[in-house]
Amino acid sequence: RGGRSPVMAQHGMVAATHPLASLAGLDVLREGGNAVDAAIAMIAVLGVVEPHCSGPGGDLFLILYEARSGEVRGLNASGRSSLNIDADVLRRNGRDEMPKEGGLSVTVPGAVDGWVTALDAYGSMDLGTLLAPAIGYAEKGFPVSPTVSAQWALQEEKLLRHPSTARIYLPGGRPPRTGEMFFQSDLARTLRLIAEGKGEAFYRGEIAKDLVQCVEENGGCLSPDDFEQHSSTWVQPLSTEYRGHRVLELPPNGQGITALLALNILSGFEISELKPHEAPYWHLLLESFKLAFADRNAYLGDPGGQEIPIEQMLSPAHAESQRTRIDLRRASEEISAVPLPQGNTTYLATADSQGNMVSLIASLFAFFGSGLTGEKTGIALHNRASGFNLQPGHPNCLAPAKRPLHTIIPSFVFRAGRPSLAFGVTGAELQPQAHVQVLLNLIDHGMDVQAALDAPRIRYRGGDPTWVEDRHPSSVLDGLRALGHEVETEGFLGFGGGQGILVDPETGVYVGGSDSRRDGCALGY
Repeated sequence: RGGRSPVMAQHGMVAATHPLASLAGLDVLREGGNAVDAAIAMIAVLGVVEPHCSGPGGDLFLILYEARSGEVRGLNASGRSSLNIDADVLRRNGRDEMPKEGGLSVTVPGAVDGWVTALDAYGSMDLGTLLAPAIGYAEKGFPVSPTVSAQWALQEEKLLRHPSTARIYLPGGRPPRTGEMFFQSDLARTLRLIAEGKGEAFYRGEIAKDLVQCVEENGGCLSPDDFEQHSSTWVQPLSTEYRGHRVLELPPNGQGITALLALNILSGFEISELKPHEAPYWHLLLESFKLAFADRNAYLGDPGGQEIPIEQMLSPAHAESQRTRIDLRRASEEISAVPLPQGNTTYLATADSQGNMVSLIASLFAFFGSGLTGEKTGIALHNRASGFNLQPGHPNCLAPAKRPLHTIIPSFVFRAGRPSLAFGVTGAELQPQAHVQVLLNLIDHGMDVQAALDAPRIRYRGGDPTWVEDRHPSSVLDGLRALGHEVETEGFLGFGGGQGILVDPETGVYVGGSDSRRDGCALGY
């Protein structure tokens, strides 16, 4: 079992990366709201109390199970590039890759439209009521939690580069310390405007004007038309079968298929016979991740741009072909020697008394995203455009009104045709790897949901050394090095943070877990 017990409750459950967000969601459920209502209240709070991770200036994805109809839907609330930019423009200006900060790294933020779209389709409470807790924490302040403080402190140099960002996020000229109160009066006013007009001001009013001006003044080219034309997209999740469990991920432009590719490869091995505290287990996972990421890097992007061979990628024949490339005695050469992106995210899960469940993830991508903050709105803008590449003909090449390859991925699991688990893990390219590691902990090694989230992880990083969490025994590092892997130890901040809500198949009781690597918790009633 993990360092703490899983949380169990009969009527409703929430799990998030911050306890104030979990409390807001539980309050919604206890007041008669449903899983979607709770999720929107929680993600709005997270955008305030974890301002480096998510907020109105970022993107959002979710998977929803509606118990009444048995319907499963995914929502892609990620934004698009400007209508007035393409890769040729950047290449002519001497760039060979996308910038990581500044105006050119910003696409239209999709999160707010995601809130509104989800509520319009499945919510039972109004947006103003659900944003009230977030507005309260922004206006009246909140005590900064330990992990948030530690991550914030690492970004001081970045925050100093942009005056409006430094003004808001370096009060008194420095990052807030653990336990200090932090206030965001500009953001409180902005959230009120969003609530009053159901997001209208964000995409067509004064909020959009402020964000467009911010981007333009910092070298970008987003226009009012880009904001006005934004819309979210309902999508059908992709899935694969793993030892009697149907695992769901969202389709591209997200990277969720990477987890499914790795699971397909691993399904041909007797995972339960390998021990998670020994190197051969992690060797097999690393080799599977290499193959899955090679496919991701070659084929994924915005499917609106060109066809992506999803069916072939998820076929048994492809999994078997990939399996034959694994040498159990030796690490392969790097199949994709491209360093994978670093980023940070926030994830939550909800479940209500009717059996509805939501798996939701949102992000600014890098800590504090692009480094830019709207002067009047207090909105930190993400840097999702940095997820594009400038390679002509590649499915993820920058083009007008196009969504970039996205790292944030919610997940969902069914068993025997019934919902079994809503879960996700933060951490850029770690996410599909962590999805696989959590599922193997649950399915192959019989852990409970809390232990499955807390167990030590590894993090494949493309051409960079693999990170091995420092809680692994030294024999794992020695064994991996003997097999030819280049590895380094890394502390808990490098391994994301997961949340999960599992449904007990016999009793219907909800069982929640919250990763001890973050400040959050699971709560139920």
